[in-house]
Amino acid sequence: MAHLGHPAPGLYIGLMSGTSMDGVDAVLADIGAGGGSVQVLRHVHAPFSPALRAALMALNQPGDNELHRAALAANGLALAYAERVDALLADLPRAQVLAIGAHGQTVRHRPGEFDGHGYTLQLLNGALLAERCGIPVVCDFRSRDVAAGGQGAPLVPAFHAALFARPGEAAAVLNLGGIANLTLLGADGAVTGFDCGPANALLDGWCERHTGRAYDDGGRWAATGRVDEALLARWLQEPFFHRAPPKSTGRDLFDPGWLDREVPAGLRPEDVQATLAELTLRPIVADLQRHAPAARQLWVCGGGAFNQHLMQRLVALLPGVRVAPTSEAGIDVMQVEAAAFAWLAQAFMEQRPGNRQEVTGALGPRVLGAWHPA
Repeated sequence: MAHLGHPAPGLYIGLMSGTSMDGVDAVLADIGAGGGSVQVLRHVHAPFSPALRAALMALNQPGDNELHRAALAANGLALAYAERVDALLADLPRAQVLAIGAHGQTVRHRPGEFDGHGYTLQLLNGALLAERCGIPVVCDFRSRDVAAGGQGAPLVPAFHAALFARPGEAAAVLNLGGIANLTLLGADGAVTGFDCGPANALLDGWCERHTGRAYDDGGRWAATGRVDEALLARWLQEPFFHRAPPKSTGRDLFDPGWLDREVPAGLRPEDVQATLAELTLRPIVADLQRHAPAARQLWVCGGGAFNQHLMQRLVALLPGVRVAPTSEAGIDVMQVEAAAFAWLAQAFMEQRPGNRQEVTGALGPRVLGAWHPA
């Protein structure tokens, strides 16, 4: 058994359910001391049950009896996570795993608001997960950064730097999840990052509403539409796009209600989808050109990396930049975020800071996470 604060290389599990709410990704990773090496050994994915997804989605908006509904959803998520752990460890002794890093499901994210501190809420019953799996659990990674004045997001840039940074080379990593976020890796070793705006959260929601499909497979539906430049220009006036980093966002802003307020009547649904795709991309391109003009490599991960329409438009909008999925750098696009939370669990075990204050704006480096022993 590893002791907190000591070198703790070994096997870790990372569990991620992101803003897109499409399900759970789980990885088993072998992580070296200091987080300097990461090898993903196994990966499983499973969608949420319709009932759990509906419960989590509803909690993104105010409603009746929220405390009760949130507690039960946190239990349900813990049990869904535990099933993925069972699948990962079907033929492995659990004692070999040093800890589980579990993200939980973000249902509210309001750092710095209301009372000067704000909050971020990732639902998960970590105690139930530890009890169910018999493995120590680290969760609630974002709250300490918010308490220290940070955005609490994105947390993956430190992990991206460990995996993708190369001395003397400027590069960027783009996660196209429910929200799009960028990590900028300077040739001098500098690391920055921030949320850019909506991605799959709006694209998937609009597609499901108008086609009945959970997502736009390959972006083929968007590709049949025409971008409404006037609508896009109005959308791009959203103040979030013009805020300087550090910044983060989520469904608190970019939700179906935002679309209902912003989409005029009479537009073809496929034209709205095409315009939403462009809304995803234009802020990313502008942010790259503004904050990392020297970057000539853009690694892309998250579910949006499978959207051929988005990937092709990125190539067209970024001449001179090589756009490629992270799988070409040795880690599958759907494993990156789950592996990041395995890495953050290992950082907690070694009591290393997991945040980057230049990313989140926190007062300084902080050890992230809440501990639930087995």
